[in-house]
Amino acid sequence: VQLQASGGGLVQAGGSLRLSCTASRRTSTNNAMGWFRQAPGKEREFVGRINWNGSTYYADSVKGRFTISRDNAKTTVFLQMNSLSPDDTAVYFCAVGLRPYAGWDPSEYRYWGQGTLVTVSS
Repeated sequence: VQLQASGGGLVQAGGSLRLSCTASRRTSTNNAMGWFRQAPGKEREFVGRINWNGSTYYADSVKGRFTISRDNAKTTVFLQMNSLSPDDTAVYFCAVGLRPYAGWDPSEYRYWGQGTLVTVSS
């Protein structure tokens, strides 16, 4: 399974971006899909995930600002990011979970996309 993430770019603080992640086949249909990010010099961190039933879970740092959704075919997952701040600057990765349900641990995810860079200027 290949994951293609897109939508990253440069945005001013307070702005919005929408990231997309498309799986090459319907492996993701019954599995959770998640978003992670890695800022320069920092560890990869969990952003949020959507389970097969549509339930979502977010890191505290993005709760209320970011929203994850997926299309009906469940091959594409979206990350709507609002009220962006320079602290959100990172490479954002999408991933397909091992099971229908997943949490924040990267080890719960099997397939990873190549990442898309989000830069938020102050």
